[in-house]
Amino acid sequence: MSLHITGDADADRLLSDDPLALLIGMLLDQQVAMETAFAGPLKIRERVGAMDAATLAGYDPDALVELFTRTPAVHRYPGSMAARVQGLCAAIEQDWGGDASALWNRDEPDGPTVLKRLKALPGFGDQKAKIFLALLGKQCGFTGAGWREAAGSYGDEGSFRSVADIVSPESLAKVRENKKAMKAAAKSAGS
Repeated sequence: MSLHITGDADADRLLSDDPLALLIGMLLDQQVAMETAFAGPLKIRERVGAMDAATLAGYDPDALVELFTRTPAVHRYPGSMAARVQGLCAAIEQDWGGDASALWNRDEPDGPTVLKRLKALPGFGDQKAKIFLALLGKQCGFTGAGWREAAGSYGDEGSFRSVADIVSPESLAKVRENKKAMKAAAKSAGS
């Protein structure tokens, strides 16, 4: 698996190689550009010196906020997002033995089971869980039965709806165009 989300080879390599980094990138994908969110795990690893659930869950909260705030910031909301990353890592450590990939690998789960597991994580609502499931199925080799249906429209082939569809600069542009059109449609429907 070789992801191409951030435009930064080192950040993309970390996302490709480390399931926890990918999960944290998805968590950070909120109110910032996708590239910024998914580049966050590399900044965290460089500043903390590690990318594992136990280390991040047990890190001093104030020190972690300071690391998230350092320029360039990990996220535009460093305090709340540092706390969310710690909460996510604590859940991965407690419930999954520190192995983020166990969410989609343990006991050979089907798509609906993985969706349920993702939605149980702190910071993962229905939409974020569906997008991440689509990312697993479209780019990370997850083949659990019913994953496309569980991911909803994000699982549709060639949909260009989310980060799950980004494989190149061209596909990133298509995802951006689609998101812009969806926002415009929602805005006009609300007026």
